[in-house]
Amino acid sequence: MAFKLNKTLYRIIIIVTFVGVNALILSGIGSAWVFLNTGADRTSMLHLEVPMDEVYRPSIEWTDLENPGRPIEEQTLGEITNDYLNAWHVRNIAFKKNDYYGVEDFYTDSARVRLYDNIDLNLKNNNWYKRTTLSHKTAVDFYSTDGTMVVFKDYNVEEYQEIYTGEELLYAEKDTTSYHVMMLLEDGFWRIRHLKEIENSPDTTKIADRNINSKIEKIKQLKGINYYPKDSPWDTFGKRFNDTVIDKDFKILQKMGVNAIRIFVQYEDFGKSMVAYKKINSLKKILDLAEQNNLDVLITLFDFYGDYDVSNWTLTHRHAEAIVNAVKEHPALLGWDLKNEPDLDFESRGRLRVLGWLEQMIANIKKWDRNHPVTIGWSSPEAAVELADQVDFVSYHYYKEASKFKVAHHKLAKAVPTKPKLLQEYGVSSYKGLWNLYRGANEQGQLEYYEEMQAILSKEKIPFMFWTLYDFEKVPSSVAGSLPWKSKKQHFFGCLDSLGNPKPSFKVLSNLK
Repeated sequence: MAFKLNKTLYRIIIIVTFVGVNALILSGIGSAWVFLNTGADRTSMLHLEVPMDEVYRPSIEWTDLENPGRPIEEQTLGEITNDYLNAWHVRNIAFKKNDYYGVEDFYTDSARVRLYDNIDLNLKNNNWYKRTTLSHKTAVDFYSTDGTMVVFKDYNVEEYQEIYTGEELLYAEKDTTSYHVMMLLEDGFWRIRHLKEIENSPDTTKIADRNINSKIEKIKQLKGINYYPKDSPWDTFGKRFNDTVIDKDFKILQKMGVNAIRIFVQYEDFGKSMVAYKKINSLKKILDLAEQNNLDVLITLFDFYGDYDVSNWTLTHRHAEAIVNAVKEHPALLGWDLKNEPDLDFESRGRLRVLGWLEQMIANIKKWDRNHPVTIGWSSPEAAVELADQVDFVSYHYYKEASKFKVAHHKLAKAVPTKPKLLQEYGVSSYKGLWNLYRGANEQGQLEYYEEMQAILSKEKIPFMFWTLYDFEKVPSSVAGSLPWKSKKQHFFGCLDSLGNPKPSFKVLSNLK
């Protein structure tokens, strides 16, 4: 009897399981059907793990919408734009992975043939590409009366690519290409039917002359500081942002004779490519306070950022563009420091890749802001020769012995004779404790360091920005790691201690007028 019951129970379990599995399969098919018929974004059905605007955001501008067909509705234009950029993004992924997947969703049958042929050739030769487009300027030729076809030109598309064989980077190149494009509306989505290269159009855009001379003259006279509030180091714009505290600090700096500050923007903290308005407002507040206290502001656009991959260039460009356009008219703004110590990423990221990212960023900043100079905060005078012909003034950091500074500076000055040179960071920690008994300086040693450095800087008329105002009770592990013998000294670079009391070095640094 028990055997029959068990047998019946097993049959019931099998039947219920079978029905349940089939119900789940039917439910999944039904969900996909509903998804595809409700105008959903196809990118979430592809191998694009996150929305496109978080991974690929080139600038695109429709310069002409007049056409002999019918007017393009705003919503339709948005859909065309979205699907067109999606098509470029999927194309870039296809050449990176040498994979057909996703191409059919954004290209018609005939348009796929050339893409597939290129992918097959790359596979045969063991080649692959990292590609991106940086900007598009599009003009409509024709939009059909039934709303199912659009023809337009995409002029002077800025493209950048790295060519690899296996894991070896062969070379990188930047190009400008124009295209004649036809897109068809199929299944509720716009697909590329035709993408043909055409002759580039002369760029007749009038660009104002750069007007940076007055800022350069100010830089030559800098007596500045790298600034963080004492209770939120490396997190100026975080939850502890307090304009009253910052204003108090700025008044201290003004009395010291400091005439400029350098502040740091964190890429992720500001929202990456989708810059948060709240952060922009905090940045504007700092600029307002600086102006009230007669301080100029040098803004470092990227500090803790180390991903120079071509695939992400458009995201960093949108980050920089949003910040530059938001504050470029502010009277307290002195200039732009693109990246803090990028040479430290040469070994891990590749020198050419880092320099390629910097070169493009320099060109963009100069295009977005014609009135403020651009620099790069290199970690040493030796590294500061990089891209010296492209920046407006050369910036470098120095944390070695004061006695060796003059030689290092003069070597840089000889290598780059025509550009102003700014000692953008320098200083010494006053930590002398358990983890640093036999080397480094104590508070007296810090005083002697600044006495020697300030004498050289004054005599040689070298502009400077020292590190920093306060000792910090807490230093993020991302700055110097968690090992105490590496991180402890980072707490004691200030000329004021963590309670705001003057250290001996304050005597030297408070007499800058």
